[in-house]
Amino acid sequence: MGGAERNARKKKQEQRAAKAVASARGSSGDRNKVVIGVVVVVVLAVAVIGGVIWTSKSSSDSLKPPTDVAGVNAPIAREGGVVVVGKDTAKATIDVYEDYLCPACGQFKKIYGAEIKQAIEAGTLRVRYHALPFLVRLSKPEGYSRDSANASLCAADQGKFWEFHEALFAAQPEEGGPGYTKEELVKIGTDLGLAADKFKPCVDGGAFEKDAQAELDAARAQPFFKGTPSVAHNGQGVDVGDENWIKKLVG
Repeated sequence: MGGAERNARKKKQEQRAAKAVASARGSSGDRNKVVIGVVVVVVLAVAVIGGVIWTSKSSSDSLKPPTDVAGVNAPIAREGGVVVVGKDTAKATIDVYEDYLCPACGQFKKIYGAEIKQAIEAGTLRVRYHALPFLVRLSKPEGYSRDSANASLCAADQGKFWEFHEALFAAQPEEGGPGYTKEELVKIGTDLGLAADKFKPCVDGGAFEKDAQAELDAARAQPFFKGTPSVAHNGQGVDVGDENWIKKLVG
């Protein structure tokens, strides 16, 4: 990675961090909002440092995705490059834009994942997951964001999107380092119960890469989209720095 590219990347990460802090503080100065924002900043700072001092150690040397992930008690359907989880009758439907390599997305998952799942299973929230190849250049070798997005869509066709999604974030590769290879993604899926004869050719052949790219192109055209993670409701951005944003949506 050249010096100019590192500097540009660091500047971009710092800008994302600053926006996260501003969003988290809000107008009320609530202490919990500041804590959430600071946590996101720390994650982004670590990602910047990790990108500078990156070594060639394989992700699989230290990361072991869980194989006993619980599913979600709700309907799941793939619609092109989007995976919809939840009932059509839910009070609120949100769009979640994420990247499996994005450290802030991993932190978002840790902070709000359990509450989102609870609302989905209660029938009050429906989530449209957009797995984006947003950081496709920020793994070594390049392409993990694209490969993981495609693999999650492949998993959705066998009803295992939720388990695969949870497993990848539970043992998330570091930005700037190696992501899981296609072979490793296939193993993660088959360990979760996916049929290898269908899952492997879907992953290896990049069956849904164009769908994932189309979602990224569409997201970039939205005024609320500033990067991953982003959340929208009825076409408007949601301030996830407000710790009560889910409760405000579902009542």
